[in-house]
Amino acid sequence: MNHPINSHLFWGSNSPLATLSSTALIILASSRFAFALVASGALLWVYVLSALVYALGQPIMPQLGRRAILLFTASLMGGIFMILLGILNPLLLLGCGFFLFLIPPSCMGSRFYETGPSDDAAEFCSQALSEALMICIIILALALIREPLGMRTLSFPGGSEGIVELFESREGEFIPIRILSVSAGGLLLLGYGTALFRYFREQSSGIREEY
Repeated sequence: MNHPINSHLFWGSNSPLATLSSTALIILASSRFAFALVASGALLWVYVLSALVYALGQPIMPQLGRRAILLFTASLMGGIFMILLGILNPLLLLGCGFFLFLIPPSCMGSRFYETGPSDDAAEFCSQALSEALMICIIILALALIREPLGMRTLSFPGGSEGIVELFESREGEFIPIRILSVSAGGLLLLGYGTALFRYFREQSSGIREEY
């Protein structure tokens, strides 16, 4: 069998920070912290279970159409997660449903799937878990900036309305900061953050080459 490509989790050329294959998911899911928590759970669920099925089914998997099989598997896992979320909190699912559909394509964008799983299924699943965690960290970090600054509140899943706000926003806040709560503000924040990340990556010694 082939082995997953060797790319560093943070600064490798195939890492989520380098390829930004999940940009739309990151922007939409980080608008509120409650959404970010749901997206993080879905990412871990879909990535790990899809990788497990993909690795265990490798001996009987045809050479052609493996990408379609992966997309079907990721979509199936995503659908199961949405069913469970709908049972627990239907109103929260209504707010999160759109960006949850973006997780299977994000999983398809994982570059290590292109080379096929390694001989060790646990190692392949750990690769998927690492990438999912990396995306989760980005989404949660952006949500902790965008919602408190842009909406003057912090939300968590739960309650009769789907989410619970720790404190209510105040009217008449500084307008330029409120732009962070919309998609354009999230895209600007992600762009500046990525530019700074790549700048410091290039300035650091020993990071320019793949590990």
